[in-house]
Amino acid sequence: MSVPVVDPALYPQQLEAKRQRITAQFARFEPPALELFASPASHYRMRAEFRIWHQDDDLFYAMFDVDPEDPKRREVIRLERFDVASAKINALMPRLREALLASETLRRRIFQVEFLTTLEGEALVTLIYHRALDEAWEREARALEETLEARIIGRSRKQRLVISEEYVTEYLEVAGNRFSYRQIENSFTQPNARIAECMLGWAREVTRPAEGEAKRDLVEFYCGNGHFTIALADNFRRVLGTEISRTSVAAAQHNLADNGIDNAVIARMSSEEFSTALSGARRGRRAEALGLDDYDFSTVLVDPPRAGLDDESCAQVARFDSIVYISCNPETLEANLERLCTTHRIERFALFDQFPYTHHCECGVLLQRRR
Repeated sequence: MSVPVVDPALYPQQLEAKRQRITAQFARFEPPALELFASPASHYRMRAEFRIWHQDDDLFYAMFDVDPEDPKRREVIRLERFDVASAKINALMPRLREALLASETLRRRIFQVEFLTTLEGEALVTLIYHRALDEAWEREARALEETLEARIIGRSRKQRLVISEEYVTEYLEVAGNRFSYRQIENSFTQPNARIAECMLGWAREVTRPAEGEAKRDLVEFYCGNGHFTIALADNFRRVLGTEISRTSVAAAQHNLADNGIDNAVIARMSSEEFSTALSGARRGRRAEALGLDDYDFSTVLVDPPRAGLDDESCAQVARFDSIVYISCNPETLEANLERLCTTHRIERFALFDQFPYTHHCECGVLLQRRR
């Protein structure tokens, strides 16, 4: 990837360009005015990864500036700091480098470092190697954990050594509530915590029942570690979430319990398997155990990967009166809306700037069934 150039003075201009681009791209769907959620202009990413570049007796953090016309051509960029990343990551970077330089055991054949941090300053550091890790490495890593006051994990081929814990706990403030999320190493988490708070607040607002309206049920595809599930549970009678990753499902179960959520269930199923079960076409043992016929679904929330929804999932999603679509790829969102807008209209439309100084846009759409 190319290294983003962080210049807070230019951020408002770049954000406005994104607003205009997304507004123009989706104009034919006749959405309401785009709601815009700005990121902090620097130190907004809670996680980051760097190559470790060895040069004689030195080593340093590196990223690559890739020639867009010839991706094989790339320039190594030495990083002393990384203004995209959280203040905690920037504080850890020089301290970790000094520790690696001082220890032959820790530095030998290390090629990558991954940081995962939280708004309150918890940190987990993963050191990745081209060699097997032994007891000497583990002793040095245990001392490093105390020195850095950060959790340490070592990885190499077919090996993963957790020194103390494999997670950090993030706390997000949403509409006067404080939600906790266990975030496990090497699993998906929202990278921009302040924008994550905005996304949760927006989703909570657009799914709130009207005054006097009875609560119904929410079904959620791609629920991850329960990110939206936890924040939206108050708005519904019951919530059923699905996720294929075993690690994410375990984290989601913990997060539900930790936040006192007792009206939500997480099922480990693929979106395709769950869509088939919802349609009644075929239900395996896991689907039967969910008691789908006892739910009164009014709303579906989808947060798919960059590929968007496949045709079958689109067809299943269109069966619900309300659709909350969180998209990390405007192009696949546009394609999916071509189909969904034949049965639904866009009631709310938002742009969440997860990744300032890049082309990337994260969008939220609320669709309601046409009457």
